[in-house]
Amino acid sequence: MSNKKQPALADITYSGFCEKCNTTHTLGSKNTLELCELLMKRMDREKRIDFTVPSADANPDLSTDYLFGNARGQMFGVMTYTGNQGETGAAYAFSGQYNGIWEVAGWVAPIIDTTEFDSLTKTTELEIKRIGREMELFPSDSKERKELSRHRKQMSRDLMQKIHAIYRLPSFTGETKILPKVAPSNKGIPTGTGDCCAPKLLNFALRNELTPRGIAEFYYGKENRSGSKQHKQFYSSCEEKCGLILGHMLCGLSSE
Repeated sequence: MSNKKQPALADITYSGFCEKCNTTHTLGSKNTLELCELLMKRMDREKRIDFTVPSADANPDLSTDYLFGNARGQMFGVMTYTGNQGETGAAYAFSGQYNGIWEVAGWVAPIIDTTEFDSLTKTTELEIKRIGREMELFPSDSKERKELSRHRKQMSRDLMQKIHAIYRLPSFTGETKILPKVAPSNKGIPTGTGDCCAPKLLNFALRNELTPRGIAEFYYGKENRSGSKQHKQFYSSCEEKCGLILGHMLCGLSSE
């Protein structure tokens, strides 16, 4: 286990460079620590994340056992906010999918329309797998196998471009852009960009006319393979994914 010192929560921030403003926009972790600790304790106690249903009706696929197995842990996030009538509240997110499940009651939805995502990927992914099986019928240095490999790579690239285009990212200026229009053109877009907790929480705030006051993310479960993520430790937004899009999403948010 890593002995790296855990940063103070005051040092935890969520930020990205905004090309429109030529500056970095940042949101801190104001008023989130206690809520994160309460969430961790609830996960410890109930050993699941589908809190809105009685324990007798809990979905075994949403057990926290999943986070301590081969899949390892996952990031969870809390956002405090103020509504347009002055009311305060909190929203909760998990990164990506939870054990293959996109949406869980009580947690914010993903940025993408999951029905659109499924219809976009299902047929193409089956074809990509079929080509992979066909490749096994030919020697590794054969012309047929190389051609199939080229075709499969092109299909994968085309699919990824289509997936990126269904990530519609709003901002506090009122401007919405698709992911490829937000990420710098000279950088590739890593798989999973837009699925982290912070962008999901900001998307929820923007779609519901809420003003974020703070965000904090923590890792829960078995440490990741590199050891860079540890159970119940807090982390700032990642540069490689969130750094590409949070500048756009946070643009227009008051820094008060």
